[in-house]
Amino acid sequence: VQLQASGGGLVQAGGSLRLSCAASGTIFSINAMGWYRQAPGKERELAAFITNSGGTNYADSVKGRFTISNDRAKNTVFLQMNSLKPEDTAKYYCLAFVVASPGEDSSDYWGQGTQVTVSS
Repeated sequence: VQLQASGGGLVQAGGSLRLSCAASGTIFSINAMGWYRQAPGKERELAAFITNSGGTNYADSVKGRFTISNDRAKNTVFLQMNSLKPEDTAKYYCLAFVVASPGEDSSDYWGQGTQVTVSS
């Protein structure tokens, strides 16, 4: 299974970006997908998460500004980021919990990361 993330870039504070992450490979189903982020010198932290039933979870720091969604038919997760702040600057990694075959447990897979830089 491979996860391909895109959509990062440089934006001014108050601007918006939309990240995408598509999963490909041997996939029977995806139980959940999410976005984590890691700023220089800091630990990786959850930004947002969505389950296959549509349940979502957000870090307090992004609530009201970020929206996670998915296209289950395309095994893709999106992160719409609005009102960006300099403290949102980080490398954003997508994560997917994938079931490869019926009856198997899910395994977690990570994308390569996409850089988001917000200038003040």
